[in-house]
Amino acid sequence: MTTSEQSKIGMVLRVTSGNFLEMFDFFLSGVFASYIAKAFFPLENQYASLLLTFVAFGAGFLMRPLGAIFLGAYVDRIGRRKGLIVTLSIMACGTVLIAFVPSYATIGIAAPLLVLAGRLLQGFSAGVELGGVSVYLSEMATPGHKGFYASWQSASQQVAIIVSAAFGFALTALLSPQQVDDWGWRIPFFVGCMIVPFVFFIRRSLQETDEFLARKHHPTVGQIYRSILANWAIVLCGMMMVIMTTVSFYLITVYTPTFGKSVLKLSATDSLLVTICVGISNFFWLPVMGAWSDKIGRKPILVGFSLLGLVSAYPALSWLAAEPTFAKMLAVELWLSFIYASYNGAMIVALTEVMPVGVRTSGFSLAYSLATTFGGFTAAICTWLIATTGDNAAPGWWMSAAAACGLVGTLLVYRTQAVATASEVSASLNTVGT
Repeated sequence: MTTSEQSKIGMVLRVTSGNFLEMFDFFLSGVFASYIAKAFFPLENQYASLLLTFVAFGAGFLMRPLGAIFLGAYVDRIGRRKGLIVTLSIMACGTVLIAFVPSYATIGIAAPLLVLAGRLLQGFSAGVELGGVSVYLSEMATPGHKGFYASWQSASQQVAIIVSAAFGFALTALLSPQQVDDWGWRIPFFVGCMIVPFVFFIRRSLQETDEFLARKHHPTVGQIYRSILANWAIVLCGMMMVIMTTVSFYLITVYTPTFGKSVLKLSATDSLLVTICVGISNFFWLPVMGAWSDKIGRKPILVGFSLLGLVSAYPALSWLAAEPTFAKMLAVELWLSFIYASYNGAMIVALTEVMPVGVRTSGFSLAYSLATTFGGFTAAICTWLIATTGDNAAPGWWMSAAAACGLVGTLLVYRTQAVATASEVSASLNTVGT
């Protein structure tokens, strides 16, 4: 392995380590949702308690567009490296707050309000973290391998899923249900707080990307905002593409432990094992499909797998809900994992490519953050759909709707890009002719 290759691997590990930490804290809220509900939202109705927990979880996503607008402009103006350090600092504050807040029984209504404040801080930070990491990986990639490199942004999230689910599995195996209820669920949050200084240290060693340094003009914040407004159609199409990713992702990861335990009535151990397997599956398919998109192009993969999601999500979940077993849940979740990871492996790099260079981070982050206001509430929406319809497979309709958005967004964004390219060529020919 050459020194250059070792340097690239080191850069990938340093930039995604912070992304891992941020996503680890997010996923813990899903894995331990039922315990958090008892600690901070103790209602007699189980569905209502869970729904409030997932609403608080989803509230963080409402802050993401603000984070994308304000922090995204900062990253495009000042640089990728400094911006990623800022996002990590804000996320750490939210994590510490959630980890140490006393329960509702101790401090009353202040408990859920403080948890909500922690989630809002995490959401504000994450509004640009994913975009910043994706753009950094895309800009540092070797020629012809942007899809492979950019896919490691999402791959690092899968490590976070595996670790958070493994914590849940270990705690339920080693502690009694009462111990997990009382204090055990906080242990992973404490661990997240403990690794913050280490991740902060290694992220400080990041170098700025050569592509950013080579740019002679760095737009002002006002210019960045005007450019985003001028390119609103691309941002909107990008948002539709990301909806497919965020809904399917939170469905098969954050919601899976609760779905298996509370809806399908499988054991908590079985549900967490499925979640770990989903994380491993995602981790495998993301770079594979990112690399494949480097070979055959982004559009065929995006169109093909959004269609698969559209037609197969509800039938697969109906088959599972009719007679739930561990084996059937594993098979269905791995199928949905294949669809999600294949689509997302191509989508991340596609979104960095269609955004104008001067507003690449802020434009990407805004599209992604707007989409997560839909996807982030997936657990709450699925809980509501099941409670309202009585159909345990109802989350399949939500994923199918998201897949339809992804399909339409993909077709529109590449049509818009083709029209813009044709206009540029025409203008160039007219200039030559004169």
